[in-house]
Amino acid sequence: MERHRRGSFTEKKNKGQADDFCAVDVLSLAQELKEQLATGNSLAGVAGGSVSPPSIIIAEVKRLIRNVNKAMYDPHQVSIGPYHLIENPDLAMYAEKVRSLGAVLSAASAGGTALEVYVDELERLEGQARSCYAHSFDNITSREFVRMLLLDGCYLLTRFGNVDMAKGHMPGDMMEALAVARDALYLAENQIPFFVLEKVYQLTYPGGSISAMDAIAMYVRELLRAKQYSISAAVPPVSQPGNLLHLVHMHLVPALVPSSVTGSSGAIGIKKVGRWRSATEYNFAGVKFRKRRLLLGPEGAQCILSVKLVDSTLTLEVPTLYIDAETLPLLRNLMALEQRNHIMLGSHVVTAYCFFISQIACTAGDVELLSRMGIIVHDRSNHGEVARSLADLCTGIMFRPDDPRCNYLRPVWLVLEMGYRSSLRWWMAWLWRSYLLWMAWLRHKYFTNPWVALGLVAATVGLACTIVQTVYSVMSYKQQGAN
Repeated sequence: MERHRRGSFTEKKNKGQADDFCAVDVLSLAQELKEQLATGNSLAGVAGGSVSPPSIIIAEVKRLIRNVNKAMYDPHQVSIGPYHLIENPDLAMYAEKVRSLGAVLSAASAGGTALEVYVDELERLEGQARSCYAHSFDNITSREFVRMLLLDGCYLLTRFGNVDMAKGHMPGDMMEALAVARDALYLAENQIPFFVLEKVYQLTYPGGSISAMDAIAMYVRELLRAKQYSISAAVPPVSQPGNLLHLVHMHLVPALVPSSVTGSSGAIGIKKVGRWRSATEYNFAGVKFRKRRLLLGPEGAQCILSVKLVDSTLTLEVPTLYIDAETLPLLRNLMALEQRNHIMLGSHVVTAYCFFISQIACTAGDVELLSRMGIIVHDRSNHGEVARSLADLCTGIMFRPDDPRCNYLRPVWLVLEMGYRSSLRWWMAWLWRSYLLWMAWLRHKYFTNPWVALGLVAATVGLACTIVQTVYSVMSYKQQGAN
């Protein structure tokens, strides 16, 4: 049976064969796609102009990542942007944001900028702002969207942009300030485009000597220094950040040195990068761990990502990671930012660091070892709790460890793996683990009979002596060949 109807499929049989195919109304589909293209190209709507592609997309965290710990991605104090505007009305803080608007208007009174000017300018930016989100938010009208941009922008500038609060409202207590900083700076979904902040700041201080980026970057820099995440002097002269979380990312990434390994490396033969071994395994194989201090200058670490390996002594220098209630949410959301904007950001440096720290510190023994070295400092009740949190840090994250553009720690892994596999201690450790597993199986299987047990012990001792003799023979042969 054939159906000829506009926009529908047509089923046909070909020479009695059972394979069906679908024919599409080409003209109808082409017209539909043209309309969609026209809609997509007119995102400016009330802006009345074309919209340039956004550099950073603000997107919802993927469900597979979010389900590990939803609280890491949800705001607790204040909602910023459209994602949590409807879902969390208790966090909208409209009264607080309206007072921030009053503070901004008071600061702008010297320049004569009226409220209508702010609304008109943000209406022009609505389409561009909407294009910065992965979601269309058709349920939010233009009026509501512009109102949200203006109120959120004023709130963020009074909190982090040095806008005069004397005639508005004073910030709350320290705990509230920390909660606001966490929600506004660290969460991937809880963001508005940075150019909105810049526009509001320019209207407030026309002809000012500093920009919104300068003012907010100063706050971010001091915050990261206080938390011992970064001591970078300033953000390099690059393009404007996409949002506040991107600004935090910019303070961490540029501080990295091009090479993470000093000394000569013989790891060229290893091609595939696997998982990192635990700190206790590396330590058993002769790798030394040392705390790397945050210091300005070429020799010091400028952020927590600045891991360095001294190849000649097989010493791994790692900056101290202070783990508190904010550390893991920050790292998780920075990874979410990189996951969604891998092309624009150009690298996955935070993700590479998180894979490194989550795998070398995945057991209580690893955390205990690194704590003794001053590499991990935490406020949890025990090392096991920290190890479990770190072990789940990268669950659901996509990462390509063999891509040098994504994994800046790839040279470090290669050198450590070469040193680990060539170490006599590694072979002895492998033999010891194998022996323990074998003995556990024998104890369960045969050791109920004392005579059988005695014979197996004798055989085990003989086998162990043979293996040790073989290992030393091979090492002597290699040494003679080298001479």
